[in-house]
Amino acid sequence: MASLWRAATGFAAKPEADYDGVEFWSGPERAGWLTKQGEYIKTWRRRWFVLKQGKLFWFKDSGVTRASKPRGVIPVAACLTVKGAEDILNKQYAFELSTRSDTMYFIADSEKEKEDWINSIGRSIVQHSRSVTDSEIVDYDSKR
Repeated sequence: MASLWRAATGFAAKPEADYDGVEFWSGPERAGWLTKQGEYIKTWRRRWFVLKQGKLFWFKDSGVTRASKPRGVIPVAACLTVKGAEDILNKQYAFELSTRSDTMYFIADSEKEKEDWINSIGRSIVQHSRSVTDSEIVDYDSKR
């Protein structure tokens, strides 16, 4: 999880590269408050999340502008699953986002919010997944 944390908090070699020119301050696919578990000290903190163009950004407050600096960013393409986690955390409206090596936990404010975030992030994982690229798609119908 440390590697995801480094990437998410900008401790990567090129922190600005994580934004890939995404204008996170306008027209997000989804935005709202979630409570996120900390990486090293497992405390829960309320953060404003913005999902846009395959990136899940988080901020300390909801007043996101062009000048805002994300507290972290998760490239959704690196994620494998997003699913409910109430049973794991024993907390209502909890869900998890997992990569090959790490899992991050979140708590929404309601069941509807939880389901909406899971659906939005899941859609983004599918849209931005690198598991199948255009060059790997085989159209069997066109070979007839």
